[in-house]
Amino acid sequence: MNRPRVLLADDNKILTERVSEHLSSSFDVVGIAHDGHDLISEASRLAPDVIVADITMPIITGVEAVHELRAAGLATRVVFLTIHSEHEFLQACLDEGAVGYVVKSHMNTDLIPALNSAMAGKVFVSPSLSVSERHL
Repeated sequence: MNRPRVLLADDNKILTERVSEHLSSSFDVVGIAHDGHDLISEASRLAPDVIVADITMPIITGVEAVHELRAAGLATRVVFLTIHSEHEFLQACLDEGAVGYVVKSHMNTDLIPALNSAMAGKVFVSPSLSVSERHL
């Protein structure tokens, strides 16, 4: 059985190493980008099944990079892994077609379920965020 191919995008190299190790049991990490521009070029070159991207990256943000990828016709599933828990960030990511939104503080419990949901065509939002959003 083929394992889903994942492209990671985050400017924190220690974090991308941690995420790569975390995913290694179920996913193939096929590339790592450290800024938004590299995310666009690597996603176009590698055509991964899923992109795990940070929002805040150098050159262009993860949201802007995903917007450009969508404009270019790339329909790869996107899960954002971010420190941002504000509704505005969540909505911006969903508006760009993201199928997952994971808060970094819950990466160990939420990232693999988010990727599995993405592969199943479902949307996943970190439960800690969705609970807090109900109180707004």
